[in-house]
Amino acid sequence: MTILSYLNRAFNGFSSSSKILVVFSLSGGGLLAYSESQSNSPSNNVEHERLSNKKKVVVLGTGWASTSFLKDLDISRYDVQVVSPRNYFAFTPLLPSVTCGTVEARSIVEPIRNIIKKKDGEIQFWEAECTKIDAANKKVFCRSVIESSLVGKKEFALDYDYLVVATGAEVNTFNTPGVMEYCHFLKEVEDAQKIRRSVLDCFEKAILPDLTDEERRISLHFVIVGGGPTGVEFAAELHDFVHEDIVKLYPMVKDLVKITLIQSGDHILNTYDSRISSFAEQKFARDGIHVNTGCRVLGVSNKEVNVKVKSTGENVSMPHGMVVWSTGVSTRPVVKDFMDQIGQGKRKVLATDEWLRVKGCENVYAVGDCATIDQRKIMEDIGAIFNAADKDKSGTLTVEEFQEIIDDILIRYPQVGLHLQSKHLLSVTDLLNDPEGNARKEIDIEGFKSALSQVDSQMKSLPATAQVAAQQGTYLSSCFNKRELANFIPEGPRRFKGTGRHDFLPFRYKHLGSFAPLGGEQAAAELPGDWVSVGRSTQWLWYSIYASKQVSWRTRVLVVSDWTRRFIFGRDSSRI
Repeated sequence: MTILSYLNRAFNGFSSSSKILVVFSLSGGGLLAYSESQSNSPSNNVEHERLSNKKKVVVLGTGWASTSFLKDLDISRYDVQVVSPRNYFAFTPLLPSVTCGTVEARSIVEPIRNIIKKKDGEIQFWEAECTKIDAANKKVFCRSVIESSLVGKKEFALDYDYLVVATGAEVNTFNTPGVMEYCHFLKEVEDAQKIRRSVLDCFEKAILPDLTDEERRISLHFVIVGGGPTGVEFAAELHDFVHEDIVKLYPMVKDLVKITLIQSGDHILNTYDSRISSFAEQKFARDGIHVNTGCRVLGVSNKEVNVKVKSTGENVSMPHGMVVWSTGVSTRPVVKDFMDQIGQGKRKVLATDEWLRVKGCENVYAVGDCATIDQRKIMEDIGAIFNAADKDKSGTLTVEEFQEIIDDILIRYPQVGLHLQSKHLLSVTDLLNDPEGNARKEIDIEGFKSALSQVDSQMKSLPATAQVAAQQGTYLSSCFNKRELANFIPEGPRRFKGTGRHDFLPFRYKHLGSFAPLGGEQAAAELPGDWVSVGRSTQWLWYSIYASKQVSWRTRVLVVSDWTRRFIFGRDSSRI
């Protein structure tokens, strides 16, 4: 220690590189290792300053939107922290397959820590639930979801510069009595596992001795409420499970099984093309799946489902063995509390602008099922648009002047393009034609308002699907990666109210198609370009696309191997 202290004093005036050279020359044939902490060296100061200058990004959730955001985010620019009660990402479109053992639960989940590993930095993950968002002080309050007697506090708070809310949504019960107590849901992996166990329980109960046939029929009556994609896919999976696997194990009750699908609308899959809805209803009729459309559930008990038939006004009671509720989503309490803080308390869903920024709150973004995009109406800016195009301030707008701002209008107000398609117009300038369809050389402000008055009727909300959420996450990460560049070279459309241009292009959803597996190795697909495909070939297309969309090679191999196992050995009926 005396020698090292002497060297420290002797070399105090030398630079780091000089110290290394002197030490090695003194060491001769031996090797002397000497180091001194250089906390005040310029390089360390620069590194510390770089880290402290990183903006803090807190992400809530590990679903489709947040995972897509994290995968593409350049984290060398940000200090990123993720909070979620789930430490994995789940491929939710395959949840109906998990309910019947076609695919195992662990085959569709990927640990979030595997996904967020980055070469250029580290993303911190906390397995906790966000209990409150404090927008005024830029904090989120969280509570650990680990139920144990481990020491330490369960609650903590995180500061943020940017907040990305991607908490998803919860099941919408519409305040129907008994739903929370007596229904199964299909929103999480745990839900699918519970359904699988309950299905097997119903069969085990039905074969017990001393039961009447009526009691067995009730135990084997499976009711699905909701004729959307999830409800339809589960009904198809359950039908295949029963008729391909279960009847071999429980032959004594094979004729007592009944599957009923209840839909409040006039058709199932009513968000799809009418050709797909019709095909699905016809196939279910052939398969013996009872589809009750135009029915509203009034209440659920442990024994019955009370239904009102809209056409007759009659109330009907359905005895059941199990009920699965799949009727849409609603806002989570933590998001609802946040909405109350920022003046959105009267809305049902958190609203963002076209850049996914939460309205009424700075530096907070929302993606996925927890939010909806509030597209700005063109009529709100009609005067500003007219003034921007009227360069000579003549009070009238020529076709040439209008053409100069057409591109910015189409980008800023996508409903204009939809309106052109619905009216079968070839050009935006055709909007300026007179009521008889004749071209006009110029138009005044009142005529301009009249020409665009019907455009906003084409505005539509995006569906709460994995496809939308994934595209939003990818888009938002792109904006974060280009934030510094956009300050100097904005890429968005012009600001009609104000000067300059928007920093980024607004989010645009590109529909890549929708699938609906219908059982019996048949599926229906709605593809871009108004194409509809149904049948066995569509099912194989579904297999290939869903395999390719897995987030890792591990889950891709597991899912394909599960499908192969099912083809060879059938589904597993063990109650685990």
